[in-house]
Amino acid sequence: MLGSGVALPGRPRDVTLVIAAAGVSLFALALLLVELSWAPLLTADRSVVASVHRFALDHPPFPSAMTAVSNLGSGLSWEIVTVAVVVLLLLRRRWTSALFLVVTVASSSLLNSAVKVWVGRERPVVAHPFVLEPGASFPSGHSQAAAAGFGALLVLTLSLLRLWLRRVAWALAVTAVLAIGFSRVALGVHYPSDVLAGFALGAAWVSLLTMAFVRWVPSWHPATAQSGAASSTGRL
Repeated sequence: MLGSGVALPGRPRDVTLVIAAAGVSLFALALLLVELSWAPLLTADRSVVASVHRFALDHPPFPSAMTAVSNLGSGLSWEIVTVAVVVLLLLRRRWTSALFLVVTVASSSLLNSAVKVWVGRERPVVAHPFVLEPGASFPSGHSQAAAAGFGALLVLTLSLLRLWLRRVAWALAVTAVLAIGFSRVALGVHYPSDVLAGFALGAAWVSLLTMAFVRWVPSWHPATAQSGAASSTGRL
C-alpha cells in the first residue's frame, strides 16, 4: 500500500505550499512571542498548564492515559515505525520513498534539537510532576515528530486510497497528532505554545521536504503516484 511518489491528491503542489507557508508563519509568530516573553502568551500558557495539572491530580487515571498517549509519540516509537515502514518500502523497491521517510523523520528531530538549544525556554514547573523530561521546552519534540511523521506517512499513502479512505486517514492522523500534543501539556512538560509551535514546524518541514523531493527527483511526482494507484490499487 506504500507508493513511490507524493500522494497528495487534487492539486498537490498548491496544497503542500499552503501548508508549508502556514506552518512557517505560525512557527515564526510563536517563536517571536516566546523570544519577546509576550505577557499575554506567558499568562495563557501558565494558566492552561496549571488548570490541566489540577484536573490530572484530581483524576488519577488521567495521567496514566496521557503517559500512554505520549509514549506513542516518543522517539523510540517513531524509530520502530520508521524502520518497519522503510523495510517494507525497500522490499517493494521504493527507494526514493524510503529515503524521503528517513530524511524527514531524522532531519525533523535534528531541527527540533537545534531550535530547543537556540531558544532555551525552560519547561513548565508544576507541583507534582508526573514525568521528568530533560532539555528545553520550545518547541515540543513529540508534537513536531507527530506532525512530521504522520505527515510523511500521509504523503506516501494517500494516492493509494479511495476518497473515503483518504478522509479516514486524514482524520486518524490529525487525531493522533492532536492527542500526542495534548498529552504533553497534560503531563506538565510543555506549554500550549510549545505544542502549537511543534505542530507548525513539523507540518512545514514535511511540506518543504515533499516539495524538495518532487523537484529533485523527477520520477517522484504526484502524477506518477496517482497513475500508479489507478492501475494497481483500483480495488481499494
